Amino acid sequence: MENKRIVVYDLEPDALKAMMAMQNYADQTDLDPKLKELIKIRASQINGCAYCLDMHTEEALRLGETERRIIAVSVWHESHLFSEEERALLKFTEEVTRISDGGVSDETYNRVVKFFGEKVTAQIIMQIVVINSWNRVNVATGRQIFKP
Repeated sequence: MENKRIVVYDLEPDALKAMMAMQNYADQTDLDPKLKELIKIRASQINGCAYCLDMHTEEALRLGETERRIIAVSVWHESHLFSEEERALLKFTEEVTRISDGGVSDETYNRVVKFFGEKVTAQIIMQIVVINSWNRVNVATGRQIFKP
């Protein structure tokens, strides 16, 4: 027996409008598009959102990211394939995504600000918030965002 779940945006269309406004903001920020996709991939891995992981892996490839690096995102801390800036970004993504595990350390926060500056750090935070929101809706509803 199939466990059919709601389509949030059929029941609450204003929720989709709000989410799309946040997404449109995140899409227009100064952060490099490849870095945006690394954030989305790592958060989606952590949150177990196959729908978003597939979408953002495809987008990263379209932007010129390599398959090798995409595969290594889940083990970035052991990989030589990522720059210090990317490593700071991925650690920050993990800490914000797992905020209930102790918050964001001062060390992680300060490294992100050092590499990206305060304005872009604010944009990074919002990028992480947006993908986490999409992940949570997708996972809670069985990935039924829109009607199939």
